[in-house]
Amino acid sequence: MELRARSAGPSDLDAVVETIAVAFYDDPVWSFAFDDPTARAAQFRRWWPLFVESALPYDWVWMGAHAETVAVWMPPGRPELTPEAEARIPGLLDELLGDRAPLVLRGLLQFEAAHPHDKPHYYLSFVATHDDHRGRGIGERLLAQNLELIDAEHLPAYLESSNPKNLTRYERLGFRPRSDFDFAPGGPTVTTMWRPAR
Repeated sequence: MELRARSAGPSDLDAVVETIAVAFYDDPVWSFAFDDPTARAAQFRRWWPLFVESALPYDWVWMGAHAETVAVWMPPGRPELTPEAEARIPGLLDELLGDRAPLVLRGLLQFEAAHPHDKPHYYLSFVATHDDHRGRGIGERLLAQNLELIDAEHLPAYLESSNPKNLTRYERLGFRPRSDFDFAPGGPTVTTMWRPAR
């Protein structure tokens, strides 16, 4: 199956968020964070727009023609969240999760603490393939296309894997495990991965 990727624009926001919400529904980290399966789908549709809206202006949110697969990247030196989006997180978590909000906020801070800041790099915030299109390798093909562009700039890339099942896919693309951290006490493990410049 050929994949014709394009950069997402503001009109693609809902489709990109929908793919991420569906793809991450059973993700070890994000199903732990949003632990009520009856509320999770609705919570995700309010949570993920913070990240996608922040990234869209960089022109590095990539998608298949119909957002069947999406990759949300941050170019070197760009923050994952706008100051406005970051300021909204504590209140939104309180609203969505109640007593669990401080636990999830601590988990988010773990991501920031693990993130390297010594070398300019592209950061893969999220890659997701809609359940209706899984098993065809299109997510990996999308990342391979993105990495060709990054290689043309001779820059490294970084990601966090919230699902151990994906490690071999990332390794096929040249990423190597860097470190691990627990999202929260008793919670799932996240693996950080680095791909050197080429």
